[in-house]
Amino acid sequence: MKEDTEISFDPSWQYGEFSKINSGTAKLYYSHALEPKDITVCINAGHGTQGGSSVKTQCHPDGTPKVTGGSTAAGETHAYAVSTGMDFADGTPEREGTLALALVVKEKLLDAGYNVLMIRETDDVQLDNIARTLMANAYADCHIALHYDSTSSDKGAYFMSVPNVSSYRAMEPVASHWEEHNRLGFSVIEGLRSADIKVMGDGSAETDLTQTSYSTVPSIDLEVGDKVSDRSPETLNALADGIAAGLDIFFEQDSSENANDPAGKAPASEEESSDHSEETPAFSDGEKTGPAE
Repeated sequence: MKEDTEISFDPSWQYGEFSKINSGTAKLYYSHALEPKDITVCINAGHGTQGGSSVKTQCHPDGTPKVTGGSTAAGETHAYAVSTGMDFADGTPEREGTLALALVVKEKLLDAGYNVLMIRETDDVQLDNIARTLMANAYADCHIALHYDSTSSDKGAYFMSVPNVSSYRAMEPVASHWEEHNRLGFSVIEGLRSADIKVMGDGSAETDLTQTSYSTVPSIDLEVGDKVSDRSPETLNALADGIAAGLDIFFEQDSSENANDPAGKAPASEEESSDHSEETPAFSDGEKTGPAE
């Protein structure tokens, strides 16, 4: 039986030189389910790095500027290492809400047979967005960062899809992985719908993120609600059920496509990869709500 393992940042990892905050550790938990899946999911509770908004990191590994805006405007080359996040309508910091959900998701996935790499299980971890992403690249088969949007309309869940901008989609590692990022996102959205979770539009909004700019495994920022969304234990459990169902969909597709396409994954359709969301997100992602620029 494998023992749970503390994971430290390795500066020799690809893109490791771009991380600025990386003294913290993550933890890899192994499933003891009767039928383990031998699949590791990185669950990244958004925010929760003290001092993260006083440091900036490079948005893209090739130094090119952001192609969409947020708290960091399109055209900028550096973003907050980790932002502080917003406060919910009841005054609770976003970092506490994302952590509460992450802990529920962790147990749900372990019970379902997935191994889980937990980036954060306390109020603070000294790992910036790049370090978190590189840990997922090294130890996980996919990466889900959990966030809440900073709007106050209970708009529903969505994921931040890869912008349909040719220069961005041509940049590595995005070029080699953007289709699987989007496929993971739509799979998770399908799972959330099956759990009766409200979804915004088609469940996607195109956003240029540090996370997906450095990811070499399927990776999404998942916004599960906003400032006024319900965060009761019942809702957290339903969200966790939906995420687990979405992962089952994704990895079943992955297994089927690899069997049918030995040369590699079949490409996602352009219709699936484009943004058809009905409402503009407020960019409550891993880079927002730092000091005003």
